[in-house]
Amino acid sequence: MLFRRRKPLTFKEKLREHLWPRKGFVRSFQYFGKRLVRLAASPHSVAAGFAAGIVVSWTPFIGVHFVMAIIIAYLVGGNVIASALGCLAAGNPITYPFIWALTWEIGHLILSRDSGGQGGNIDLPALWHKGDLSQIWDPVLKPMLIGGIPPAIVTGVIVYALTYYGVKTFKTRRKERLMERARERLALAENASSV
Repeated sequence: MLFRRRKPLTFKEKLREHLWPRKGFVRSFQYFGKRLVRLAASPHSVAAGFAAGIVVSWTPFIGVHFVMAIIIAYLVGGNVIASALGCLAAGNPITYPFIWALTWEIGHLILSRDSGGQGGNIDLPALWHKGDLSQIWDPVLKPMLIGGIPPAIVTGVIVYALTYYGVKTFKTRRKERLMERARERLALAENASSV
C-alpha cells in the first residue's frame, strides 16, 4: 500500500489517537465544517438538516437520534446528510453528560420540581435492565424531554442562521471563483485561436 506506516500503531497508540488526535481537534472541526458547506444542496436545505440534527440531540432518546433527525429534516425540507452531521456534531459521548444535566435541571425548573430528591429514590440501572419505561418516564424522561425544548429551540435557530449564511457565502464565493476561471480559460482560448 502506498501510504501505509512502516511501523504500525500499537493498540495504545490507536486509542490515544482516537481520544486525542495528534494534530488536535481543530483540524477535525475544520474538516467537518468543509464537509458541511460542500454538500450539494441549497443553503436552506443544508441549514435545515443540520439544525434538525442539533435539535434532536437535545432529546433523551439516544438510540433513535438519527432516525428522528432524518424524519424532521425530511419534513422541513432539509438535507438528510446534514441532519446526520448535526447529530454527530451535537450528540456525542463528550457532550451527552452536559446535555443530560442541563435538560434535567431545566425540566425540573419548568415542572417546578425539586431536582435534588427526585432522582435519589429510583434504581435507574435496574429499571433500564427490566425495560420498564413506565417507571422511568415520570422521574427521568419527562423532565429531560421537557427540559430539552428551550435549548433545542434556541440552538436550532442560531445554528440554522449561522449555517445558512455560512453555506450561502461559501457557495457564492465558489461560484465567483469558477466564473473567473471560466473567463480566464475563454480568454486564453480566444487568444490561442486568434494567433
